[in-house]
Amino acid sequence: MRAASVNRRRILGLWLPRLSTDRVERASPQASTGSPAEAAPPPPRVVAAKRDNALVVIACDARASRGGVIPGMPLATARAMHPALDVIDHDPHADAALLNAIADWCDRFTPLVAFDGSDGLLLDITGCAHLFGDEAKLLNMLTAALTRQGFAVSAAIAGTAVAARALTRGGSGLIVAPGEEMRAVAPLPVAALGVDEAIVRGLRRAGFKTVGEVLARQPTELAARFGEGFVAVLRQATGEDDAPISPRRPAPDYVVDKNFAEPVATTEVILPTLLALARLLIAAMERNGKGARQLTASFFRSDGAVRSISVETGQPVTRVEVVQRLFAEKLDALNDPLDPGFGFDLIRLAASVSVAVTEAQRGFDTTAHQAEDVALLADTLAARLGARRVVRYLPQDTHIPERAALAVPVQHCPPDVGDAPWPARADEPPLRPLRLLQQPEPIEVIAGAPDDPPAQFTWRRVHHRVARAEGPERIAMEWWCAAEPGLTRDYFRIEDEAGARFWVYRDGLYNVEVTPEPDGNGQPRWYMHGLFA
Repeated sequence: MRAASVNRRRILGLWLPRLSTDRVERASPQASTGSPAEAAPPPPRVVAAKRDNALVVIACDARASRGGVIPGMPLATARAMHPALDVIDHDPHADAALLNAIADWCDRFTPLVAFDGSDGLLLDITGCAHLFGDEAKLLNMLTAALTRQGFAVSAAIAGTAVAARALTRGGSGLIVAPGEEMRAVAPLPVAALGVDEAIVRGLRRAGFKTVGEVLARQPTELAARFGEGFVAVLRQATGEDDAPISPRRPAPDYVVDKNFAEPVATTEVILPTLLALARLLIAAMERNGKGARQLTASFFRSDGAVRSISVETGQPVTRVEVVQRLFAEKLDALNDPLDPGFGFDLIRLAASVSVAVTEAQRGFDTTAHQAEDVALLADTLAARLGARRVVRYLPQDTHIPERAALAVPVQHCPPDVGDAPWPARADEPPLRPLRLLQQPEPIEVIAGAPDDPPAQFTWRRVHHRVARAEGPERIAMEWWCAAEPGLTRDYFRIEDEAGARFWVYRDGLYNVEVTPEPDGNGQPRWYMHGLFA
């Protein structure tokens, strides 16, 4: 194969070979308090899990590795080598949570962070290195920080994700210039390519030990034996081809942040910092005619932990004071207060979602101002109570009363939905009750057959005599929407002798959908569905 760089992207590969054992080590009491100098050194530690009905080593710490233990080795063999071996059960969920936390921390370097298996990350640092000096300084900063946090780490930078990943298996600190990927990956073992284990075994059986030996063969020959997918991986490893990484979350539209030489921990510093960042963010969006619909503030602690707080808005935000107010409400309403630990060394504010803002001429009418005030009130309540607790009822295309409206978070509603004025009917009671019961409640009714309204009814153990009634209003069920659409309903608006008004219905048509029986059974059932006032 020939080497030819096809892009100018730069990918930083990050490999945490002892993630499982590092997690256990970091959580141990010795990691937090420090072991006495005279204490005996801890025994070698491995993480084991059952594979094919046998316990195998998933990960091992440095002491076990120096003693000859390797991942994939049967646990019995490892115990024979080290009788005092400390064995920990594998917890893949805890490992995944820790890797996700590390990925959150890596967001300080680039928003494009992707997972690489269960123990690695890929960072697209294209255009980011100069913010930290250069690629070498960025790489050293990242590896030094993770090492201080207690992780064994190997990192490398190359032009493709496959090359960067492979180079992390060959040693840490490697930086490959564009177009030099083939030379860099040639001496690596074939397992460094990250292909299926079956292909690795096939390559070894064929006598291939290094990537360079594989590259010396013709692509057609390799494709015939190992498949086109393997050839595509080789092309990416040499920089001849490339495939983009899949970031775990999309990059925000606008980002501003502030680094601190000394970590900060007080609200007196955090809130003014957010205000200053909001000014920069709003100014950047204004230049492009944009407003923010979703804002995220991220607080990076000096110990590696990251806390992110998001607020959503129903209308595009273009004012700094609105951003400040929403985040102040959000911070005050947190069930789990913002814990600075040893302090934050980076605070970031990002517009995760932005939309175009159309300028409109304001008149002397206060309607537009009222709409803005209502939108701000909804956003403030959502920030304090939660977005799903502030809802708006949207009409649905159905005649079934309990399905006629859908509660949707107000921030997710189109701005023009529901703005039409309600028809004025001051001379008559409304056709629909002001309060609709969540579920219709059965009532006992005395009524003439087949279609007469109730004369008396009992609801919640209270007896009511009907003074006035209007109906029926017949509503047929939607037979096309459900396996059991239900029976036809006849609704009545009734008023009892005390003046209370109710909305009741008879479930089923007499002698059509419900057939009476001689013993009195089979009568249509009645239900209370709403209250007018």
